[in-house]
Amino acid sequence: MSQHYIRPSRFETPVHATVAWLARRGLSLFGTAELSVVGRSSGEWRRVPVNPLPLDGERYLVSARGTTQWVRNMRAAGGGRLRVGRRTQTFTATELPEGAEKTEALRAYLVRWGWEVSQFFDGVTGKSSDEELARISPLHPVFRVTAADA
Repeated sequence: MSQHYIRPSRFETPVHATVAWLARRGLSLFGTAELSVVGRSSGEWRRVPVNPLPLDGERYLVSARGTTQWVRNMRAAGGGRLRVGRRTQTFTATELPEGAEKTEALRAYLVRWGWEVSQFFDGVTGKSSDEELARISPLHPVFRVTAADA
């Protein structure tokens, strides 16, 4: 389990808050949703904007910045909620081990949102080789999200 983490800049923090605020009000920018996860120490709900990735009938959450607080909370809680406007979906989450499914999810994530997150992936893109994706894979946790009512 990697402890790699890229902290948001002072500029990015208010931008993330705005994107989460918009998602809460039903305006999803490029597929953004608000993730809520119970804090592992506080027990309070923590919220952050994320880009849920639909892929082959599954949904995934990828942490572009590495082992963030939401990743640590997700590991402890085992699930959370995704919200866009009035639609809230409760889910369970399974962290993917290193391997083909994680590599495929990272590739699809970079194809879809590489323009937004490329600076966090050490030059690796959606067109990179499997070997390059495998190199950066341990730095980026990926969770398969399953609706709680499924």
